[in-house]
Amino acid sequence: MKIFMTGGDGFVGSHLVPLLEKEHEIYHLKSDLRNHKDVQLELVAEQPDIIIHLAARTEVEQSFYEQITFSEINYVGTVNLIEGAARVRKLKNFIFPSTMEVYGWQPISDEVKKNTVLKKFICFDEHTQPNPNAPYAVAKYACEKYLEYAHRCYNLPFTSIRQTNAYGRRDNQFFVTEQMISQMLNNPNEANFGYAEPYRNFIHVDDLMSAYLTIINNPDKVQGRILTIGPDDPIKIRDYADKIAAKLNWRGKINWNTKLFRPGEIFYLNSNHKLITSLTDWKPIVSLDEGLDRTIDVWKRK
Repeated sequence: MKIFMTGGDGFVGSHLVPLLEKEHEIYHLKSDLRNHKDVQLELVAEQPDIIIHLAARTEVEQSFYEQITFSEINYVGTVNLIEGAARVRKLKNFIFPSTMEVYGWQPISDEVKKNTVLKKFICFDEHTQPNPNAPYAVAKYACEKYLEYAHRCYNLPFTSIRQTNAYGRRDNQFFVTEQMISQMLNNPNEANFGYAEPYRNFIHVDDLMSAYLTIINNPDKVQGRILTIGPDDPIKIRDYADKIAAKLNWRGKINWNTKLFRPGEIFYLNSNHKLITSLTDWKPIVSLDEGLDRTIDVWKRK
């Protein structure tokens, strides 16, 4: 197939492109996503089978301070791509990475914030009402709604993936897993992190890649779907840091709450993979311990 891709040099793209190049023709968008006319011209000229739209600003924390930039790139840029996709004659699917952050505020988040001890884990799925609570999440949810509109009005095929926190990066220390590992490796005495109490679930990049390949290769099974991909195993960030420290035999001091206050901080996010498994048989197979061992090995070699 011919695959039209944006953001091929990012975290997901840099892992996905080498896998796709073995069997498919990849075309990378050359225009600025915010340039409506040029984006449409490229899409119409290429007439791809699949569009994979990975280009986005993804640093949730930073979106609180760069609201306009995040909206322009993540929402307006996606609208431009969708409108161009509507003019692709035989498009099989438009694959859009959304985020579990769209669930945002839920009653359980307030309970976790108050009690700090969770006695019963709750899992969000495709039927959970989104309440996005960060500029990044608002833009992603708006893109989902625009895709649903285009699906109804243009018969545009799409699949939206509400991605869980992914880890396994090789060269970016901004995100929580890699930040914890790199700080502990580089400083035996102390590390500075943000909030300790939120719960999150995590998916290793290898499982994420297998999910993308499954969706790409089965467009008829996942068209018009919004999918969560789990895994359903939330862990408190404080406990996550302790787990990483134990694997590294790190005995320093963690300084919590050292980052800027985020007015929309969400204290509980967790999702499952039941729907995508029922449609395609895909499920995550890399355990959290195994995935952390792989990621630690990468950063130790660096």
